[in-house]
Amino acid sequence: MKAVVQKFLLLIWLPFLLWQPLFAQQAAIDDLVSGYVLMDAESGQILRERNADQALPPASITKLMTAYLTFQALQSGKITLEDKVSISQQAYKQEGSRMFVEINSQVAVGDLIQGMIVQSGNDASVALAEYLGGSVEGFAQMMNQAAAQLGMKNTHFVNPTGMPDEAHYSSARDIALLARAIIMQFPEYYHYYSQKEFVWNKIKQQNRNRLLWRNANVDGLKTGYTDAAGFCLVASEKRGEARMISVVLGARKEEHRYEASLQLLNSGFALFSRISPVQAGQVLSQAQVFKGETDSVNIAAQQTLNLLVPNEAKNSLTATLNINGTLVAPIAKGQVLGDIRIAAGGQVYATVPAVAAEAVAEAGFFKRTWHGLKMWWNND
Repeated sequence: MKAVVQKFLLLIWLPFLLWQPLFAQQAAIDDLVSGYVLMDAESGQILRERNADQALPPASITKLMTAYLTFQALQSGKITLEDKVSISQQAYKQEGSRMFVEINSQVAVGDLIQGMIVQSGNDASVALAEYLGGSVEGFAQMMNQAAAQLGMKNTHFVNPTGMPDEAHYSSARDIALLARAIIMQFPEYYHYYSQKEFVWNKIKQQNRNRLLWRNANVDGLKTGYTDAAGFCLVASEKRGEARMISVVLGARKEEHRYEASLQLLNSGFALFSRISPVQAGQVLSQAQVFKGETDSVNIAAQQTLNLLVPNEAKNSLTATLNINGTLVAPIAKGQVLGDIRIAAGGQVYATVPAVAAEAVAEAGFFKRTWHGLKMWWNND
């Protein structure tokens, strides 16, 4: 049976704002990095993107997943911050950025977390990986399992550090999903990402995320760099109750990753507005019903919809109701009958299930018979 489609204008009358500034910024960011994503942390909605699903080397941004699994083990009680981890030769001999732990020493999990996040220590990352997974290889399997569970579709890990390997890659969209998971699932550990410095072995190192000094609202997350990956950055900024997450990959210069990140974050707060175009239970339309005591049913949204839309699109939002074929009684209150798609300018911003606002009982014999004939005639 054919789906029934109805379209109606949502009554959201808000000031019209010009959209040209976004296009200018988009061009500038495109020149700075290979790929990027801007995400609303609350909803997970992607606001801006370029090459969001392209598999790219993530460099030390990989350590977000190492931290994710560490936080998961802490939260579940499998380990504690005070647990002592024995530093293996493999951890000790790691190249690149280091925490400078000593071989065969015992280091607390809490210190290794700071060494990994603040100092981007490859040695700390390997030590945690071995402690949680038994080996780097075993931990890599855990990383890939977690990535699959989070819906990271263009990601594969082979190590906990991000050291170059052709089989080690991720995408801007996947990294944003991971960053959001850390923020939402582990608020008690997120503070590590705003820590500006850490001292270990009498060596003080500053957090490599320079946005922590440039913007007081930025409180995370992680930088990355290798020759293959270029300069990368995952950043998050909170203003009031709103939080944005930006991911930039493949910048040619260190300053470019900061410039692109700031442009993305600023645009998220300045050029988008949070609205609730439909409320749970709000009746939006009617649909024809056959073989029922009444010939129509009110259609309502199943849930309240909160989303961010470009300021320019707020005046022109429409809701398209798609009914799943011909409706035949009996129909239960709350029964899903189709969906409601919120769109503007050809862009679909969200979809919410459409449900029956009230029950429709089955009609008597003669009306059911008559409607059966009408349905047969209409489908002939």
